Amino acid sequence: WPTSQPDPPPFLSHGFTTMNVSRSGYRVFCANSTSACTELAKSITERLGVELGKSVVFQEADAETRVDVRESVRGQDIFIIQTIPRDVNTAIMELLVMAYALKTSCAKNIIGVIPYFPYSKQCKMRKRGSIVCKLLASMLAKAGLTHIITMDLHQKEIQGFFNFPVDNLRASPFLLQYIQEEIPDYRNAIIVAKSPSAAKRAQSYAERLRLGLAVIHGEANHSESDMADGRQSPPLSRTTPGHTGLELPLMMAKEKPPITVVGDVGGRIAIIIDDIIDDVEDFVAAAEILKERGAYKIYIMATHGLLSAEAPRLIEESQIDEVVVTNTVPHEVQKLQCPKIKTVDVSMILAEAIRRIHNGESMAYLFRNITVDD
Repeated sequence: WPTSQPDPPPFLSHGFTTMNVSRSGYRVFCANSTSACTELAKSITERLGVELGKSVVFQEADAETRVDVRESVRGQDIFIIQTIPRDVNTAIMELLVMAYALKTSCAKNIIGVIPYFPYSKQCKMRKRGSIVCKLLASMLAKAGLTHIITMDLHQKEIQGFFNFPVDNLRASPFLLQYIQEEIPDYRNAIIVAKSPSAAKRAQSYAERLRLGLAVIHGEANHSESDMADGRQSPPLSRTTPGHTGLELPLMMAKEKPPITVVGDVGGRIAIIIDDIIDDVEDFVAAAEILKERGAYKIYIMATHGLLSAEAPRLIEESQIDEVVVTNTVPHEVQKLQCPKIKTVDVSMILAEAIRRIHNGESMAYLFRNITVDD
């Protein structure tokens, strides 16, 4: 056996380097071609100091989604920014097709930046329903995603549906800053949960702002677990000869008390806290009750402003003074219909998450002072 090392190959001795000596680059793509949905992507790329990746996303004449990636992504970290417009199913398909296109183009890692995760309300078993959020998690993994950055999941347990890392960022620091800087005399405010299920989130805001807490409880609020799924009629009974069915105890039906406000809101600014504003009937009803109890200004703070259907008109005609949401979901059209809607930009924390993930830095800085209940 030779005792000395063999001479290096000629291509290494003449100044050539091997691949993967330095960290590979990264690219940021937008999985949606509409101008309303690319605004957040442009804000993120401007903060990162990079250009948006060259790609085209469009619908063919037969309504099929087509994605054309027009630059090399081999061996790079790819971040796909996908905001969810009104047509949520098309947006999901755009994300899946783009992730698969990048996977087959030999991208090193494919990270989905999905500020509002769709179908997150369907994350629990209701009666004999399905957990659609788990299905979507499986589809994203199959398409090639290796990591997800999202914000304020409807339920934190959704992270367990994935078999790859999920960073669930928080918008609360930005909304807390808005309260402190934009609401005059916020020290005279009280944080309100529009239902007992939202009390934990509202309590976190109240403790950080050193304010009081009130909870609305009663028949005006409809819990998600009580929503009808269209299968109320009992199934046909099948009897087996020689065997009688067991007599199970009958569960008593719930009956909600008349609507009440637990806490004193008289002469206060009421700030209602929630994670999603979609159908606003509950918020409008809560605002009327708070006005009757003496609140002189009513704000609504939420991360995701879906504002579906007639939401802008109902807000404009209601007792609500201002609705503050982040730009995780495009809502420029709704803002034109209702001047009460204000927007807080969260592109800063999304850009910092992208930078840290690519550089292999710790994400703990983005979760400082974040507790389990937040």
